[in-house]
Parts: sequence; C-alpha cells; structure tokens
Amino acid sequence: MEAIASYFGFRERDTDLVTEARAGLTTFMVMAYIIFLNPSILGALKIDPAAAAAATALVAGIMTIAMGVIGNYPFALAAGLGINAIVAFTLPAKGLTPDGAMGVIVLEGIAITVLVAIGLREAIMNAVPLSLKRAIGVGIGLFILFIGFVNGGLIVTPQGGSPIVGLAFPTTASQVVFLIGLLITFGLYVLHIRAALIISILATTVIALLTGVQKLPDTFTVTPSFSTLGHFDVGNVFSQLGLITALLTIFAIMLSDFFDTMGTVTGIAAEAGLARPDGSVPGIGRVLMVDSVAAIAGGAAGISSNTTYIESAAGVAEGGRTGFASVVTGVLFLLAVLLSPIAGIVPGVATAPALVLVGYLMFTLVKDIPVADVEDGLPALLTMILMPLTYDITVGIGAGFISWVLIKLVRDKLQEVHPLMFLVSFLF
Repeated sequence: MEAIASYFGFRERDTDLVTEARAGLTTFMVMAYIIFLNPSILGALKIDPAAAAAATALVAGIMTIAMGVIGNYPFALAAGLGINAIVAFTLPAKGLTPDGAMGVIVLEGIAITVLVAIGLREAIMNAVPLSLKRAIGVGIGLFILFIGFVNGGLIVTPQGGSPIVGLAFPTTASQVVFLIGLLITFGLYVLHIRAALIISILATTVIALLTGVQKLPDTFTVTPSFSTLGHFDVGNVFSQLGLITALLTIFAIMLSDFFDTMGTVTGIAAEAGLARPDGSVPGIGRVLMVDSVAAIAGGAAGISSNTTYIESAAGVAEGGRTGFASVVTGVLFLLAVLLSPIAGIVPGVATAPALVLVGYLMFTLVKDIPVADVEDGLPALLTMILMPLTYDITVGIGAGFISWVLIKLVRDKLQEVHPLMFLVSFLF
C-alpha cells in the first residue's frame, strides 16, 4: 500500500486509497454505457455486437490503466462518441470498407502521436480559431442526436423522398419503446442519477424484450469473442478517395479527436485543482501520448478511436486526484469483458435515447460561440449544421474553414489567419 501511495503521490495530492478506489468505481459506472452503445453504432458496419462490446471493454480497460500508470491523472478512456458515428456512417458513404474506415482511425491516431512527439500540438491548437473548435464539437453532437432519432424510428425519409426527412408518427411498438426510453433517460439525467445512461439502456432493453420488440437469441454464448481485433486497412482510404481527399478526411477526424481531448483534459484537470494558474496541465505530454496511442489501438481493434472521456469528471467529483482512480476504472472495464455476450440482446431503440442525450451534452458548447459576430458565427453555423444534414463531418469542417478564411479575406483581416488555415482551406 505504501508503494502504491508513493508511486501515485497520494500525499502530494491530498488523497488516499479508499477515495481513489471510490472515484474509479464512480467513473466506470457513468461510462459503462459505451460497452453497449458503441456496438449499437458500429452495427451499421454489420460488426458482431458481442465481439464489438468485448473489444470496446478490452481496449478501454488497457488504455485507461495506461493513462493511470503513465499519466497519473484520473482520466478514463473509451471509444469516442462522434468519431464512431463517423466510422459507421460517414466513411462507408464515401465508399470505404469497414476495415478501411478503421484504417483511417489508425492513421489519424498515428498523425496525432507524431504531432505530440515532435511538440507541434500547440501549433495546431493556435492555428484553428476557438469558435471553430467549439463548432466541431457541437456539430458532432447534433450528428449523434440526429442518428439517435433515426435509430429510434422517429425521423425517416417519407415515401417519394419529399420532404427529404420527416417525422414518423409513433404507431409501432419499437417507436413507443424508444419514446419510453427517452423519457427514462431524460428523467434519470435530470434527477442526477450517476449511472443514468447505462441504467436507461438496460431498462429500455427489458421493456423491448417484454413487448416483443427484441427477441432473445436461440443460442447464447457466454465466452467473449474478439473477432474484431486486427480488422483494419490503412490503404483503402487512399485507393478509394485519392491522396488529397484521403489526407483531408484523416485531418478532419484528427482535428475532432485532438480538440476533444484537449478540452476534456484541461477542463477536468482544472476541476480537480491539478492545473496551473494559467490553465496548463503539468505533464500533459504524457497524457496526450497515451490518448493518441489509444486512438491507434481502437482502430486496430476494430472498434473506433479511443479518447479521454468527459465522464471522468464524475470520479473527480468523488475525490479522484491520481492515476490510481483510472487503474480501478480500467480493471473494471476488463472485468466487464465478461458482460459483452449480452450486447447482442440490446436493440437499437434502447441505445438511441442515450445518443439523443449525449448529443445534447455536446451541443451545450454552443453557448461559448459568439454567434452574433458574423466572422465566427456564420462559419460556426455551417460547421454545425452541415455535419448532420450531410452525414459527413468532413463537409462541416471544410465549410467552416473555407467560410472563416473568406470572411477574413473580405474584411481585410488576413493578419489574423494562420498559414495553416490558408493551406487547409485551399485543399478543402
């Protein structure tokens, strides 16, 4: 115990083993929903949900333990919501295979790792205006929310395709189950129930089973399957899209992953009282390195990029201050691999309400965007709205970059535009 306390610096951070263990358990409880939600989203790629759940828990466990041991911060990692939707919907729409989509994630993870290793992360952070960074997060949130309503069966394309999307009045049992699940999810969240999402997913699954919306399988295997591991292809994106479009696609996903991590890490570190007065985080290089390797690991495991979760703040609220809390969370994820076989029982209408709520949580970033200022507001709007409308994050980011640079050009403010913004906007 003394060795553990010394390694993680319990005394320096004014904490103890019991507090850290409780914090790690809390973080796991509020993150466990991803074990069922990630396979549901990746189901669009026809990936076996039980295998996806097993790999989701496995990679989350290993990388969260690595964050605790190497980074020594109470940050937990798992498959990133938003990026997994891009992998499941956007990239296949461009003609990529499921393995090719995972290959893009491996490549963007490698790109971030290189940037962190050579110390260029600050250059990237300074090049992109803050309003666009926030708009990317909001746009992905709206994208996820839209997918939630589609999976729930309330948003459809009417017969004849006019209008392009429309409301499906709830007349089927699955639509009613989705609405009940939405009510449960919202109710648990507004009551500040810690494990609101995982409870709502499991409760809605039970309702789906009782109403016949979901059937129990004829056969049930209790042994976890890891058939997704190693299913990635880094060459498919180049052969399918060509060099420039492929590089821009990788760059767009990298931006999303990169800024999401930076915002999460700095925000939670500040909440824990571990940030410096200027907001910087001591030892952030180690944290970012683990996070970038997690992106590679997620793609290589066939379950999308893994990234630092904002839900880690729940553990911090319970007193978590060191990496030991992350070690506890990681061990619990590894144990949760044993639960992966039941992922195939969870229907899409049970996970769709969670997508709607997560979309809302990401949307709240909009409050920090100066939308009344046309220089920031118009590019931000294009970034946010085109992602869900086109099912393509690249289109949203590209439109935001191009319009932001053009407005600065028209207003004769070229001195405010970083050279990297010129280059990337030209390529887009």
